[in-house]
Amino acid sequence: MTSKLDQLTSWLKERKITEVECMISDLTGIARGKISPTNKFLDEKGMRLPESVLLQTVTGDYVEDDIYYELLDEADIDMFCRPDENAVFLVPWAIEPTAMVIHDTFDKQGNPIELSPRNILKNILKLYADKGWKPIVAPEMEFYLTKRNSDPDFPLVAPMGRSGRPEVGRQSFSIDAANEFDPLFEDVYDWCELQTLDLDTLIHEDGPAQMEINFRHGDALHLADQITVFKRTMREAALKHDVAATFMAKPITDQPGSAMHIHQSVVDAKTGKNIFSNEDGTMSELFLHHIGGLQKYIPEVLPLFAPNVNSFRRFLPDTSAPVNVEWGEENRTVGLRVPEAGPQNRRVENRLAGADANPYLVLAASLLCGYIGMVEGIKPSAPVKGRGYERRNLALPVTIESALERMEACKDAEKYLGAKFVRGYVAVKRAEHENFKRVISSWEREFLLLSV
Repeated sequence: MTSKLDQLTSWLKERKITEVECMISDLTGIARGKISPTNKFLDEKGMRLPESVLLQTVTGDYVEDDIYYELLDEADIDMFCRPDENAVFLVPWAIEPTAMVIHDTFDKQGNPIELSPRNILKNILKLYADKGWKPIVAPEMEFYLTKRNSDPDFPLVAPMGRSGRPEVGRQSFSIDAANEFDPLFEDVYDWCELQTLDLDTLIHEDGPAQMEINFRHGDALHLADQITVFKRTMREAALKHDVAATFMAKPITDQPGSAMHIHQSVVDAKTGKNIFSNEDGTMSELFLHHIGGLQKYIPEVLPLFAPNVNSFRRFLPDTSAPVNVEWGEENRTVGLRVPEAGPQNRRVENRLAGADANPYLVLAASLLCGYIGMVEGIKPSAPVKGRGYERRNLALPVTIESALERMEACKDAEKYLGAKFVRGYVAVKRAEHENFKRVISSWEREFLLLSV
């Protein structure tokens, strides 16, 4: 019988791969790891990395020493990273034939690392599996193309398309506006096909050169891997065409933010039947409880959906972004939209997550909130008909500071995500926010410099 490593070895040799990017995701979603010659990779059957990379901030700093040494071994020991043969992707932009292999992380006793985002998602999927359920997700990724920007003090501007002119005004769903960047997206689709990413449609969104790529529905872990790969792929394709791609939640003043909308449903693992629908095609109690769980717990773990100070700039009324966790059928003004669909395709679209969220953590969080609702029988509020922006009963925390305080105090977050993870994640985000507060913004210089 062929082993999993033998299958991976054959895959690499058939494609004449000479280098392997061995990677894991940190809390931000940054790919961290090592680049290894293929023979060395196969000989070592994985890699070792210091566990401390999982407590590194987006700025490259680390959490405070007292938390660092509380959560990690004082000797700063390594974790053991093992390749997942189901998470192997080509790197089409590399000069040499190269593969990217996503790894799982373990301690020296073989226990999964508690701070690992991929392990967090696997833990949540096991909760579903233990109930005989299987979640199905379909993410939608929004992002901006911008002119390349080497000075962070200057605002981002729309890039030149094929016409030689930057976009102006709203170009929602415009075919011609999307075609301005045809050469770039031809590369994206070609590369994604080589990587076997399950891309579906390309849409031009509201903002200037703001795009959306939809993924076909499927397994949550596999799609989290794909989003991780897609973000790297999109950035590389943009650079090849002398523009930049950004997944910031709110990159441009007075323009719409970028979301990661998550369509999610749950099927019976044996029959494949959607448990969100009754035999007569109506909404099941489990579906309503799933929505109830999302409503109750998203505000408690909002930093997993909105991980950065910039994320909270997106939550503004009348900007195609939610400001609450109300729900409604075919209603885009609330956080939880139920699209019109047949009984087998019944699902809820979680519109809260920003494009800047770590895909492993945000899928884990969204599925966890719904899971708790199902097992605890949490009833949702009445569905909203009409405009939902003014409703305040199910409002979200309005700053990263208040959101972190709520997550830290949430006992269910600690119960299901692990005390070590919650403490580490909150500490990383607080360290990032402390760094942010040291920076003086252009707004302060513009309005306070000569006025106060």
